[in-house]
Amino acid sequence: MSKQKRVGAYLRVSTQGQDTELQRQDIQRFLEGRGWNSVTYYEDKASGSHGDRTQLKWMLTDARQRRLDAIVCWKMDRLFRSLRDLVTTLQEFTDLGIEFISIRDQIDMSTASGRLMTHLLAAFGEFERSLCIERVNAGLQVARSRGTKLGRPRLVEADKVLELRNRGMSMSRIATALNISKSSVSKSLSSQVLKKPVEEADSIEAGEPEQIVQKTIDFETPRSEEE
Repeated sequence: MSKQKRVGAYLRVSTQGQDTELQRQDIQRFLEGRGWNSVTYYEDKASGSHGDRTQLKWMLTDARQRRLDAIVCWKMDRLFRSLRDLVTTLQEFTDLGIEFISIRDQIDMSTASGRLMTHLLAAFGEFERSLCIERVNAGLQVARSRGTKLGRPRLVEADKVLELRNRGMSMSRIATALNISKSSVSKSLSSQVLKKPVEEADSIEAGEPEQIVQKTIDFETPRSEEE
């Protein structure tokens, strides 16, 4: 006796006001035609672009833990968010040995024609990725030609900024000399100004005890003549 196929059926509608009854009926008819009786339904009521689809996450977890042999959905747009998502997920199903079926799209990875369609979708996904890379590289090239500085911003050398400021240089000239923004110069100087009183206080406490004594005497309550 052959092992009963364990099926995960995914249902999704976009809003709470909608229901999945039509999807459920079509999936049930399909499963009855195949003689597949061991089925677990996963139902989400959320937009397809919404990343937090709890039931979909549960289904994928069950698939990765080898609790499912096949996954069925009504249409591919019920399950996948984009072509890239489709290709990546179908490749994962293939690696796990899970059959994928989309009833309305007539995609059935348990058949030779369905597996061929999967390969075509993978080719389209690779083409889409190549186009994205080309667009990014073209944008970077245009930015460089316009003199735009790319990459992470340079680290501000606080001591150097303060040294140049003490020489009388303006913030604009300091920014040009160190190849940083004027706002970075301003922030660096402000932070060092805030630190200066603390450093001065440390200097008094550490190396000039007579000043501390003097401050104590200055604020001491005068004695009366009777004392």
